[in-house]
Amino acid sequence: MSAFSRFTALAQTLPSTVPFVGPEAIERNRGLAVQARIGANESGFGPAPSVLEAMRAAAETTWMYSDPENFELREALALAHGISRDNIAIGGGIDGLLGEIARLIIEPGTPVVTSLGGYPTFNYHVNGFGGRLVTVPYIGDREDLGGLLDAVRLENAPLVYFANPDNPMGSWWDADSVVSFARALPETTLLILDEAYGETAPAGTIPAISALIGQPNVLRMRTFSKAYGLAGARVGYAIGTLGNAEAFDKIRNHFGMARVSVQAALAALKDQAYLADVIARIGASRDRISGIARSNGLLPLASATNFVTVDCGRDGIRAKAIVDGLMEHGVFIRMPGIAPLNRCIRISVGPEKDMALLEAALPGVLKAVGSRQ
Repeated sequence: MSAFSRFTALAQTLPSTVPFVGPEAIERNRGLAVQARIGANESGFGPAPSVLEAMRAAAETTWMYSDPENFELREALALAHGISRDNIAIGGGIDGLLGEIARLIIEPGTPVVTSLGGYPTFNYHVNGFGGRLVTVPYIGDREDLGGLLDAVRLENAPLVYFANPDNPMGSWWDADSVVSFARALPETTLLILDEAYGETAPAGTIPAISALIGQPNVLRMRTFSKAYGLAGARVGYAIGTLGNAEAFDKIRNHFGMARVSVQAALAALKDQAYLADVIARIGASRDRISGIARSNGLLPLASATNFVTVDCGRDGIRAKAIVDGLMEHGVFIRMPGIAPLNRCIRISVGPEKDMALLEAALPGVLKAVGSRQ
């Protein structure tokens, strides 16, 4: 099929791709129905009833554009974090904000440092603006802060991405180490500190907002997609200095937020009791996944997220066979894409009915995989 001849030279070199194959596509392509959706790090526990009520009420005003300044949500987040609303930028999930940061910083050939096997959507945005990815391998299934810092200095990179807690391994660094890393970076390097899983992390993992709020080369990313159960609403935000937050106004889609989504986020912030309950349920589900893994001879890794990464003990071929085998039973999970991380599978937390399906299907899948290898 022919394409318009005057796409940019860069666009003509890029593949048409989706960083993650969704369960819907798997259902279409394989003719299988997903019964346990525990692969995309969503919250199967869903949002609070108070949030659903707010969304239903907001639906009546969906004929109107949302406030292009996102004033009410920025004000609510500012009060929650004890900062000014002018330190906050709102976007369509962290993914949307990552694309905007890439647009602000990356030109063709710009070196960008990240971890080898880290979040692929960030890489997608870097490639989309012609950046040159410089990757640092994990050490002990954890992002290598020293290696990232060395790569930044060697490449004179203007951008480095670091997720804490980490996706896809679920590992984490303590807050003091994160702050030390941020302060050791050159002033000319912007740190994207992705804290999507901050609510589910152990105490002492996430630096205080005050620790980095005045550092102009740090942007902290947060989302309502995980613990708050609003992945489909697409609401994320960046925390940074006044100048960094205002920079988004230069290039963002000012009418990009849906009114229903904004009201959902506002209601979610108010219902902290529900958030605390969900965090407890996430912890219990992590323990449940770990127990299922161990009972089947697999090694669950310690997790600070809403998923558990499980070491399957061999390589990507074995892990993929397990992922595909579970899907035959309607259990949707994922796996890291890069060796040696791809010896693992990754299972999102979920309600007991999903855990029961996983528990029932896994022994047979492992038996079948073992007989083929």
